[in-house]
Amino acid sequence: MKFLNQIKWKQVLAVFAGVAIAGSVMAVSVDMSREAIADRIKPSAKVRLAGDETAQANSSPAAMQEGSRSGEAVYNQACAACHAGGVLNAPRTGNAEDWEPRIAKGMDTLLEHSINGFNAMPPRGTCMNCSDDEILAAIEYMIEDI
Repeated sequence: MKFLNQIKWKQVLAVFAGVAIAGSVMAVSVDMSREAIADRIKPSAKVRLAGDETAQANSSPAAMQEGSRSGEAVYNQACAACHAGGVLNAPRTGNAEDWEPRIAKGMDTLLEHSINGFNAMPPRGTCMNCSDDEILAAIEYMIEDI
């Protein structure tokens, strides 16, 4: 019995010694320069406020064409998630039955509802960095085959 108690203490001490050695080796191998520390603790995101001119910086240059994305690009980025399958009664892309009552109200109303939100649709369809012209281009893309 005395032998078993001695083995347990030796095992516990061995584990503590191993952890201490591993921790000290890791601490020595980590770069502790000011630049490395600043890089490790830098923010992972930036906050953009409404009306901030730099909000457009979030859009990818590949999707931009002379400062404006195509209707298809905006649709693929922000609209397809709901309008491809009709989520929460969103009019499905290219489906005349879904779009005709809305088109009957006029393009100005369609654009206003898209910009300000209407029923289950959030303002700008969650594309907060889309211009009004880009929103209009996305609507035109969704109804072009009707």
